[in-house]
Order: sequence, then C-alpha cells, then structure tokens
Amino acid sequence: MKEIKVEDIPEEIIETLEARKEHFIRNCEGRTPRCNEASLPGMVTQRSCVYGGARVILMPITDAIHLVHGPVGCAACTWDIRGSKSSGSQLYKTGFSTGLEEKEIVFGGEKKLLDCIIELNEIYSPSAIFVYSTCVAGVIGDDIKAVCRKAGEITGNRIIPVQSEGFRSFNKSLSHQLACQVLVEYLIGTVPGEQVPMSVNLVGEFNVAGDMWGIRSLLEELNIGVVASITGDSTVDEISRAHTASLNLVQCSKSSKYVAREMERIYGIPYIEVNFFGIEKTAGSLRKIAEFFHLDMDQFNEWLARKIHQTTSRVERYRERLKGKTVGIYVGGNKAWSLIKAFEDLGMEVIMTGTQNGIPEDYLKIRMASGKRTIVFDDANPVELSRLLKKYKPDLVVSGAKEKYLSYKLGIPFCEFNHDRLNPFSGFGGFLNFAEEVEKALNSPVWNLGSGG
Repeated sequence: MKEIKVEDIPEEIIETLEARKEHFIRNCEGRTPRCNEASLPGMVTQRSCVYGGARVILMPITDAIHLVHGPVGCAACTWDIRGSKSSGSQLYKTGFSTGLEEKEIVFGGEKKLLDCIIELNEIYSPSAIFVYSTCVAGVIGDDIKAVCRKAGEITGNRIIPVQSEGFRSFNKSLSHQLACQVLVEYLIGTVPGEQVPMSVNLVGEFNVAGDMWGIRSLLEELNIGVVASITGDSTVDEISRAHTASLNLVQCSKSSKYVAREMERIYGIPYIEVNFFGIEKTAGSLRKIAEFFHLDMDQFNEWLARKIHQTTSRVERYRERLKGKTVGIYVGGNKAWSLIKAFEDLGMEVIMTGTQNGIPEDYLKIRMASGKRTIVFDDANPVELSRLLKKYKPDLVVSGAKEKYLSYKLGIPFCEFNHDRLNPFSGFGGFLNFAEEVEKALNSPVWNLGSGG
C-alpha cells in the first residue's frame, strides 16, 4: 500500500488528462500504483483472478448459459457477485460446471465439455453458451476453442469460448479487457442492422440493484433509446445489435472503455464518459448527452432544472443531518472518484479514498474531483486499512462486504456501495436512496452505545 497526498500529483498530469491523453501516475518510488499490478503468488484471496474478473463482466447477460470448465469449486468463485437484476430471463442465475475430476485431469476434459454443452443446449435452449476456461483446464491443455467450434456446428447455437485461465494474471484489469474482447469478437455486430438515431449503449453498466433502470428512464424522458446495456440486464440479441447505436455512454472506464474504443474504431461510434452518481454529476452527464444529440437546450434546461429542484428539495432533510461529516472510500476503480461529488452534494467531505482494482487513470480522476486534503491510497490489506481508519477517523466508511465488519469493529458507521446492496443509487431517484442509506448508517442509535476497539 502506498499513501499519496492529492497535491503531490503533478499539474502537468492533470493537463494531460484534460487533453484526454492516457498517462500513468508514478508514485514516489517510481512504480505504477499496485492496484494495476499482478498479485504475488498466494494473493488470490486479495484480488480476483482472470477467470473471476472475466465472469463478472459477462455474467449479467441474462439469457445465456455461463458454463465453467473446471472443478466444481471454481463455479462457486464470484458466482452472482455482481448483484445484477434482470427484467426478463433468469437463466444467468443458474450455475453450470463441467465438474472436472481425477479422470479428466489425467485423460483430458474435452469430451466431457462437449457432452455438457450439447446437453445444456437441449435442455435450456439458451441464446448462447459462454464457456470459461479455468486454471485446471489450461494446465491439462484442453482446447476449449476447438470444442466450442465443434459444439456450435452440432447445436447450431453460439458457443463462445472465454480463455480465462486464472493463472494468466491476477491483474483484474486484464481480465476485464479479456471479457470485453470476447464481446467485440463474438457478439457485437453479428446481427445486421442500420444505425438507430437518438440511441445509445450503456457501456460498463451492470444494473447492480437496478441502477440501469433509473438511468434508462431519464434517457427515455429525453426520447433517447437504449439499444444495449453492456452488460447489465442485457440479452445476447441486444448486445449483438449494439453497433446500431449512435453513441456509447461509458460508465465504468476500467472495465469497459476497451469496448467503446473498439466500437469507435470498427463502427465509427463515438463515446463519452458519464457518471450518474450524485446530482451534479448526473446533471452534467445528461447535459453532455443533450449537446451531442443537439436537443433543444432551452427545453432541456427547463426539464433538468425541474429534476434538480425536485431532488434537492427532497434531499435537504438528509443534508441537514449529514453536513460536515467526513467519509473514507475503498471501492472499485471508478467509484473511488465518482462518489466524491455525490458526497459533496450531501454536504460531506471525502478525506480519504482508494481502490484495490482500479487503473492509474482512476487516480487522475480522483485528483480532478477531490480537494487537496484528500488522502489517496491503493491496494490496502485489512491491517493497512485498519491503520488508515484509525489514523484519519472518518465518520463513515463506504466499501464492499469484505470491509464491513472491519469498519464495525472500529466503531465506524458503514455504507455498502458494491454489489451486495439492495437499493439503486444511480440517477436522481437513486440519489435519494443513497442519501437515505447514508443518513441511516451515520445516525443509527447503535453508535451511541460506545465505540469499537
């Protein structure tokens, strides 16, 4: 873990970001932030492997089968971790594994994989079958691409190989790009179609707790349609038609900007980065979209002003009780910076923020979004995180399920923002849920009973 002060990040790097050029931050030892490095052997429990990272990107595709080619234990790793909701098919909620055992380890598992694919296709008639290779399948040399080609010929269905052997790297960014390459190579553009005017794709949006539905409803009020969400609450057919959209909206840069860049290169579809967390960022994102589509800006501004007024008037009672409180954030890459302004909308201050699996660009965006007092850290293990919390004493911790009990033991209120939450936080309606949850966490009577140790 490296603790960095925001003011230590050079201004020339910020200028580079503003010019939309990629740049990597180097810390004082001249090394890239550890969040984007491969884990050391034995550190799998601290960071997802390639297989786990690839699957959380692809799993929200609702009408597909996600078949894990490996021992049955691998199928449990990260299963349903996204918490992505579906408005249609629930097939993606069912786990499938070839369950490799000693016989297959010795003699190979290709026949078993082929038999499983054929059987699953007959029983479920899925729109596609994703086949994930694990460490064991890679070590014994199973050629899952050849098996998938043969299975596709037999079944007449899309059988898509995901070459995601966990040992390839413990760098989560690589696993996300690998999953995005699968989408570009095997799905996007495979169904013919003309470009749809006034339409977008939501790229890097996984519909956690229904976030995507709130964003889509706002766009529909502006008469802007959503061709595909990549990949929350999506279907194989929708993603196959994603190339017909007029614009890509990139929500999570780390996981999905690769898709947007490839679609711009191949299909000429431009993209803009958006952030739908908080009043200010939601409004700014909607304004960028309106300007791109050349909407009547007078009408748009009137509509947006009403939305902002409705939200701020309803959130004011929470703001009165939260104003001046401090926050510590330790989440996925994009949330480490995208939440900063959302807390400022509540009158709160983010005094420390970090990520375990972000990319250097995330640190640039933290610098742009935060004040100079903000402490930035990366790849903190539980002991290091505990020391940081004891040192800076934030009033609230925002993180994932793994850090919840650490926070509670230290007597610090906690708010879940990762994949286990139950309420949507995106858009104006989601911000009200967010404000209510933060206020309840901070002002629970339990904190009057004494602090932790």
